[in-house]
Amino acid sequence: MRAVLVVNPQATATTPGGRDVLAHALASQVKLDVVETEHRGHAMAVARAAARDQVDLVVAHGGDGTVNEVVNGLLADSAGSADSAGSESRPGGYRQAPMLGVVPGGSANVFARALGLPSDPVEATYRLLHALEQGSARQVGLGLADHRWFTFNAGMGWDADVVAGVEKRRGKRTSPSLYARTAVSCYLRPPQGRPALTVHVPGEEPAEVRTAFVSNTDPWSYLGTRPVHLNTDCSFDTGLGLFALRALGPVTVLRHLYQALKTRSRHRGKQLVRRDDLSLICVTAEVPVNLQVDGDLVGQRTRVEFRSVPGALTVAI
Repeated sequence: MRAVLVVNPQATATTPGGRDVLAHALASQVKLDVVETEHRGHAMAVARAAARDQVDLVVAHGGDGTVNEVVNGLLADSAGSADSAGSESRPGGYRQAPMLGVVPGGSANVFARALGLPSDPVEATYRLLHALEQGSARQVGLGLADHRWFTFNAGMGWDADVVAGVEKRRGKRTSPSLYARTAVSCYLRPPQGRPALTVHVPGEEPAEVRTAFVSNTDPWSYLGTRPVHLNTDCSFDTGLGLFALRALGPVTVLRHLYQALKTRSRHRGKQLVRRDDLSLICVTAEVPVNLQVDGDLVGQRTRVEFRSVPGALTVAI
Protein backbone atom coordinates (compact mmCIF):
# COMPACT_ATOMS: atom_id res chain seq x y z
CA MET A 1 0.00 0.00 0.00
CA ARG A 2 1.26 3.46 -0.95
CA ALA A 3 0.53 6.28 1.44
CA VAL A 4 1.22 9.98 1.96
CA LEU A 5 1.36 11.55 5.41
CA VAL A 6 0.43 15.25 5.34
CA VAL A 7 1.58 17.09 8.47
CA ASN A 8 0.69 20.65 9.39
CA PRO A 9 3.56 21.75 11.68
CA GLN A 10 1.60 24.88 12.67
CA ALA A 11 -1.37 22.94 14.05
CA THR A 12 -1.95 23.30 17.77
CA ALA A 13 -1.05 19.79 18.92
CA THR A 14 1.51 18.72 16.33
CA THR A 15 5.16 18.34 17.33
CA PRO A 16 8.28 17.10 15.51
CA GLY A 17 8.47 14.17 17.93
CA GLY A 18 4.84 13.21 17.35
CA ARG A 19 5.32 13.47 13.59
CA ASP A 20 8.34 11.13 13.75
CA VAL A 21 6.49 8.56 15.86
CA LEU A 22 3.56 8.63 13.45
CA ALA A 23 5.77 8.39 10.38
CA HIS A 24 7.82 5.51 11.83
CA ALA A 25 4.70 3.57 12.80
CA LEU A 26 3.05 4.03 9.41
CA ALA A 27 6.23 3.17 7.51
CA SER A 28 6.17 -0.25 9.17
CA GLN A 29 2.99 -1.08 7.24
CA VAL A 30 2.97 1.06 4.09
CA LYS A 31 5.29 2.62 1.57
CA LEU A 32 5.25 6.13 2.96
CA ASP A 33 6.02 9.67 1.81
CA VAL A 34 5.89 12.48 4.38
CA VAL A 35 5.07 16.08 3.47
CA GLU A 36 5.04 19.02 5.87
CA THR A 37 2.79 21.83 4.73
CA GLU A 38 4.38 25.24 4.19
CA HIS A 39 1.43 27.48 3.39
CA ARG A 40 -2.33 27.59 3.12
CA GLY A 41 -3.53 25.35 0.30
CA HIS A 42 -0.41 23.16 0.38
CA ALA A 43 -2.23 20.18 1.93
CA MET A 44 -4.89 20.41 -0.77
CA ALA A 45 -2.28 20.40 -3.53
CA VAL A 46 -0.47 17.40 -2.00
CA ALA A 47 -3.69 15.40 -1.64
CA ARG A 48 -4.79 16.22 -5.18
CA ALA A 49 -1.44 15.05 -6.55
CA ALA A 50 -1.73 11.86 -4.48
CA ALA A 51 -5.20 11.17 -5.88
CA ARG A 52 -4.02 11.67 -9.45
CA ASP A 53 -1.03 9.40 -8.73
CA GLN A 54 -3.48 6.73 -7.47
CA VAL A 55 -1.99 6.58 -3.99
CA ASP A 56 -3.98 4.25 -1.71
CA LEU A 57 -4.07 6.28 1.50
CA VAL A 58 -3.58 9.91 2.54
CA VAL A 59 -3.22 10.61 6.26
CA ALA A 60 -3.95 14.10 7.59
CA HIS A 61 -2.12 15.04 10.78
CA GLY A 62 -3.33 18.44 11.88
CA GLY A 63 -6.54 20.23 12.78
CA ASP A 64 -9.85 20.45 11.00
CA GLY A 65 -8.43 22.93 8.49
CA THR A 66 -5.78 20.41 7.44
CA VAL A 67 -8.38 17.65 7.15
CA ASN A 68 -10.61 19.91 5.07
CA GLU A 69 -7.78 20.75 2.68
CA VAL A 70 -6.85 17.08 2.30
CA VAL A 71 -10.46 16.09 1.63
CA ASN A 72 -10.82 18.85 -0.97
CA GLY A 73 -7.61 17.69 -2.62
CA LEU A 74 -8.71 14.04 -2.68
CA LEU A 75 -12.06 14.94 -4.24
CA ALA A 76 -10.95 17.97 -6.26
CA ASP A 77 -11.77 16.33 -9.57
CA SER A 78 -15.20 15.19 -8.32
CA ALA A 79 -16.70 18.46 -7.07
CA GLY A 80 -17.86 19.54 -10.50
CA SER A 81 -19.46 16.16 -11.09
CA ALA A 82 -21.38 16.35 -7.83
CA ASP A 83 -22.55 19.87 -8.64
CA SER A 84 -23.96 18.87 -11.99
CA ALA A 85 -25.07 15.32 -11.26
CA GLY A 86 -27.01 16.01 -8.06
CA SER A 87 -26.61 14.94 -4.48
CA GLU A 88 -27.72 11.34 -4.85
CA SER A 89 -25.25 10.27 -7.53
CA ARG A 90 -21.79 8.96 -6.83
CA PRO A 91 -19.54 9.56 -9.80
CA GLY A 92 -16.72 7.06 -10.23
CA GLY A 93 -14.26 9.64 -8.96
CA TYR A 94 -15.43 9.07 -5.40
CA ARG A 95 -14.72 5.37 -5.48
CA GLN A 96 -11.33 5.99 -7.09
CA ALA A 97 -10.21 8.57 -4.54
CA PRO A 98 -7.61 7.44 -1.97
CA MET A 99 -8.75 6.44 1.47
CA LEU A 100 -8.41 9.07 4.20
CA GLY A 101 -6.71 8.55 7.55
CA VAL A 102 -6.93 11.13 10.34
CA VAL A 103 -4.58 11.68 13.28
CA PRO A 104 -5.86 14.72 15.23
CA GLY A 105 -3.40 17.53 15.81
CA GLY A 106 -5.57 20.62 16.18
CA SER A 107 -7.48 22.33 18.95
CA ALA A 108 -11.05 21.24 18.13
CA ASN A 109 -10.72 18.16 15.87
CA VAL A 110 -14.48 18.10 15.26
CA PHE A 111 -14.37 15.67 12.34
CA ALA A 112 -12.15 13.20 14.20
CA ARG A 113 -14.33 13.38 17.33
CA ALA A 114 -17.47 12.83 15.26
CA LEU A 115 -15.86 9.66 13.89
CA GLY A 116 -15.09 8.50 17.43
CA LEU A 117 -11.32 8.74 17.02
CA PRO A 118 -9.08 9.27 20.07
CA SER A 119 -7.97 12.84 20.64
CA ASP A 120 -4.47 11.75 21.63
CA PRO A 121 -2.29 11.55 18.47
CA VAL A 122 -0.43 8.43 19.65
CA GLU A 123 -3.66 6.58 20.42
CA ALA A 124 -5.12 7.73 17.11
CA THR A 125 -2.03 6.45 15.30
CA TYR A 126 -2.44 2.96 16.72
CA ARG A 127 -6.15 3.07 15.96
CA LEU A 128 -5.24 3.85 12.35
CA LEU A 129 -2.67 1.05 12.21
CA HIS A 130 -5.25 -1.39 13.55
CA ALA A 131 -7.75 -0.23 10.92
CA LEU A 132 -5.18 -0.81 8.16
CA GLU A 133 -4.35 -4.28 9.51
CA GLN A 134 -8.03 -5.23 9.67
CA GLY A 135 -9.04 -3.50 6.46
CA SER A 136 -11.58 -1.49 8.46
CA ALA A 137 -13.08 1.56 6.74
CA ARG A 138 -16.24 3.63 6.74
CA GLN A 139 -18.06 5.50 3.99
CA VAL A 140 -19.08 8.98 5.11
CA GLY A 141 -21.29 11.54 3.48
CA LEU A 142 -19.98 15.07 2.98
CA GLY A 143 -21.36 18.49 2.25
CA LEU A 144 -20.53 20.57 -0.78
CA ALA A 145 -20.73 24.37 -0.62
CA ASP A 146 -20.66 25.22 -4.32
CA HIS A 147 -17.28 23.64 -5.20
CA ARG A 148 -15.85 23.42 -1.66
CA TRP A 149 -16.29 20.20 0.33
CA PHE A 150 -16.95 20.31 4.07
CA THR A 151 -16.87 17.48 6.58
CA PHE A 152 -18.86 18.76 9.56
CA ASN A 153 -20.22 22.29 9.15
CA ALA A 154 -20.51 25.42 7.07
CA GLY A 155 -22.23 28.73 7.55
CA MET A 156 -23.03 32.24 6.38
CA GLY A 157 -23.51 35.21 8.66
CA TRP A 158 -22.56 35.42 12.32
CA ASP A 159 -20.52 32.22 12.61
CA ALA A 160 -18.56 33.04 9.45
CA ASP A 161 -17.88 36.52 10.83
CA VAL A 162 -16.50 34.87 13.98
CA VAL A 163 -14.22 32.65 11.90
CA ALA A 164 -12.98 35.71 10.02
CA GLY A 165 -12.33 37.51 13.30
CA VAL A 166 -10.43 34.58 14.81
CA GLU A 167 -8.26 34.25 11.71
CA LYS A 168 -7.17 37.87 12.15
CA ARG A 169 -6.20 37.32 15.80
CA ARG A 170 -4.88 33.79 16.00
CA GLY A 171 -1.31 32.56 16.05
CA LYS A 172 -0.57 28.87 16.30
CA ARG A 173 -2.60 28.65 19.50
CA THR A 174 -6.35 29.03 19.67
CA SER A 175 -8.65 28.60 22.63
CA PRO A 176 -12.36 28.45 23.44
CA SER A 177 -12.01 31.85 25.10
CA LEU A 178 -10.71 33.38 21.86
CA TYR A 179 -13.74 32.09 19.95
CA ALA A 180 -16.09 33.22 22.73
CA ARG A 181 -14.61 36.72 22.86
CA THR A 182 -14.74 37.02 19.07
CA ALA A 183 -18.34 35.77 18.98
CA VAL A 184 -19.40 38.40 21.52
CA SER A 185 -17.49 41.11 19.63
CA CYS A 186 -19.06 40.15 16.29
CA TYR A 187 -22.50 40.07 17.91
CA LEU A 188 -22.19 43.50 19.50
CA ARG A 189 -20.39 45.08 16.53
CA PRO A 190 -21.18 43.06 13.39
CA PRO A 191 -18.29 43.74 10.97
CA GLN A 192 -20.66 43.68 8.00
CA GLY A 193 -23.83 44.71 9.78
CA ARG A 194 -26.59 42.11 9.76
CA PRO A 195 -27.66 41.78 6.14
CA ALA A 196 -30.69 39.64 5.45
CA LEU A 197 -30.14 36.14 4.09
CA THR A 198 -32.77 34.19 2.20
CA VAL A 199 -32.87 30.43 2.72
CA HIS A 200 -34.32 28.33 -0.09
CA VAL A 201 -35.28 24.70 0.59
CA PRO A 202 -36.93 22.67 -2.20
CA GLY A 203 -40.69 22.47 -1.73
CA GLU A 204 -40.88 25.29 0.84
CA GLU A 205 -41.39 29.03 0.80
CA PRO A 206 -38.14 31.04 1.09
CA ALA A 207 -37.33 32.22 4.61
CA GLU A 208 -35.57 35.46 5.50
CA VAL A 209 -32.96 34.97 8.25
CA ARG A 210 -29.96 36.77 9.73
CA THR A 211 -27.58 33.85 10.07
CA ALA A 212 -27.53 30.31 8.65
CA PHE A 213 -25.68 27.26 9.97
CA VAL A 214 -25.40 24.08 7.88
CA SER A 215 -24.42 20.80 9.57
CA ASN A 216 -23.10 17.57 8.13
CA THR A 217 -22.98 15.82 11.51
CA ASP A 218 -23.64 16.37 15.20
CA PRO A 219 -22.19 18.06 17.23
CA TRP A 220 -21.92 21.17 15.09
CA SER A 221 -18.69 22.08 16.91
CA TYR A 222 -17.10 22.11 20.37
CA LEU A 223 -16.55 24.83 22.94
CA GLY A 224 -13.50 23.33 24.63
CA THR A 225 -14.65 19.88 25.74
CA ARG A 226 -18.33 20.75 25.57
CA PRO A 227 -20.20 19.81 22.37
CA VAL A 228 -22.39 22.40 20.65
CA HIS A 229 -25.57 20.81 19.31
CA LEU A 230 -27.69 22.42 16.59
CA ASN A 231 -29.16 19.54 14.54
CA THR A 232 -28.99 16.50 16.79
CA ASP A 233 -30.40 14.09 14.18
CA CYS A 234 -27.68 14.98 11.68
CA SER A 235 -24.95 12.42 10.92
CA PHE A 236 -22.54 11.28 8.20
CA ASP A 237 -25.29 8.90 7.06
CA THR A 238 -28.02 11.52 6.59
CA GLY A 239 -28.52 14.68 4.58
CA LEU A 240 -27.62 18.16 5.76
CA GLY A 241 -29.06 19.95 8.76
CA LEU A 242 -30.21 23.57 8.58
CA PHE A 243 -30.27 25.88 11.61
CA ALA A 244 -31.12 29.50 10.90
CA LEU A 245 -32.37 32.40 13.00
CA ARG A 246 -34.78 35.01 11.68
CA ALA A 247 -33.58 37.54 14.27
CA LEU A 248 -30.59 37.89 16.57
CA GLY A 249 -32.12 39.61 19.58
CA PRO A 250 -30.46 38.93 22.95
CA VAL A 251 -33.29 36.74 24.25
CA THR A 252 -33.28 34.60 21.07
CA VAL A 253 -29.51 34.20 21.07
CA LEU A 254 -29.26 33.32 24.76
CA ARG A 255 -32.13 30.81 24.51
CA HIS A 256 -30.53 28.93 21.65
CA LEU A 257 -27.04 29.14 23.15
CA TYR A 258 -28.41 27.51 26.30
CA GLN A 259 -30.14 24.82 24.24
CA ALA A 260 -27.00 24.25 22.13
CA LEU A 261 -24.90 23.52 25.19
CA LYS A 262 -27.40 21.09 26.71
CA THR A 263 -26.91 17.38 26.08
CA ARG A 264 -28.48 16.68 22.69
CA SER A 265 -31.18 19.29 23.24
CA ARG A 266 -33.79 19.80 20.50
CA HIS A 267 -34.04 23.50 19.75
CA ARG A 268 -37.37 25.32 19.82
CA GLY A 269 -38.21 28.97 19.25
CA LYS A 270 -40.32 31.34 17.18
CA GLN A 271 -37.29 32.79 15.41
CA LEU A 272 -35.85 29.38 14.49
CA VAL A 273 -35.82 27.79 11.03
CA ARG A 274 -34.59 24.22 11.51
CA ARG A 275 -34.65 21.30 9.08
CA ASP A 276 -32.99 17.88 8.97
CA ASP A 277 -31.88 15.44 6.27
CA LEU A 278 -31.86 17.92 3.39
CA SER A 279 -30.24 17.17 0.06
CA LEU A 280 -30.08 20.81 -1.03
CA ILE A 281 -30.04 24.21 0.68
CA CYS A 282 -29.54 27.51 -1.14
CA VAL A 283 -28.71 30.72 0.72
CA THR A 284 -28.71 34.09 -1.02
CA ALA A 285 -27.94 37.65 0.07
CA GLU A 286 -28.22 41.05 -1.61
CA VAL A 287 -24.70 41.99 -0.46
CA PRO A 288 -21.62 39.75 -0.09
CA VAL A 289 -21.42 37.98 3.27
CA ASN A 290 -18.75 35.74 4.77
CA LEU A 291 -18.81 31.99 4.12
CA GLN A 292 -16.98 29.47 6.30
CA VAL A 293 -16.51 25.73 5.86
CA ASP A 294 -15.14 23.49 8.62
CA GLY A 295 -13.99 26.57 10.52
CA ASP A 296 -12.02 28.08 7.62
CA LEU A 297 -12.99 31.32 5.94
CA VAL A 298 -13.65 30.79 2.22
CA GLY A 299 -14.49 34.38 1.31
CA GLN A 300 -17.60 36.42 0.63
CA ARG A 301 -20.58 35.27 -1.40
CA THR A 302 -24.04 36.46 -2.42
CA ARG A 303 -25.26 32.94 -3.27
CA VAL A 304 -24.20 29.48 -2.09
CA GLU A 305 -25.70 26.06 -2.80
CA PHE A 306 -25.10 23.50 -0.08
CA ARG A 307 -25.47 19.91 -1.28
CA SER A 308 -25.39 16.61 0.56
CA VAL A 309 -23.24 13.97 -1.13
CA PRO A 310 -23.80 10.51 0.42
CA GLY A 311 -20.86 8.13 0.76
CA ALA A 312 -18.43 10.57 -0.81
CA LEU A 313 -15.37 9.57 1.21
CA THR A 314 -13.77 6.39 2.55
CA VAL A 315 -12.14 6.80 5.97
CA ALA A 316 -9.89 4.24 7.66
CA ILE A 317 -11.35 3.71 11.11
